[in-house]
Amino acid sequence: MITIADLGILRAVEVNEDGAAVVTITPTYSGCPALAAIRADLERSLRDVGFPSVVVRTRLSPPWTTDDISVAGRRALADAGIAPPEDSPGSGRRAVIPLGIRCPACGSIDTQELSRFGSTACTSLWRCRHCREPFSHVKPF
Repeated sequence: MITIADLGILRAVEVNEDGAAVVTITPTYSGCPALAAIRADLERSLRDVGFPSVVVRTRLSPPWTTDDISVAGRRALADAGIAPPEDSPGSGRRAVIPLGIRCPACGSIDTQELSRFGSTACTSLWRCRHCREPFSHVKPF
């Protein structure tokens, strides 16, 4: 649905003199439970394409923020029914003051937050009052 590059957690990819792939990632937050799965997927995928050795490094500074999600990543989230975060002042994108979180299904801003906590720590649970569909929203931070 979304690549780790578009999500903004992929920080660097290098090939060292021994031919090993060295990948640096930054989790969405330091306790992210998906980090082990991301690491395992990277190691498997890079070995499958021929790298004899793979090193995955975790870098916590600077921390990941929702500003790191690319335009394509925001579009992919919305296409999958997940409302992307609103633009923040440091994003370089035109800041808007949302009247509501835009429903990824119908586009309405007549939405309400059902729970500040969604299926992951990065999301909250919302419902559209117009089409009545529930959806996740990536919390800006």
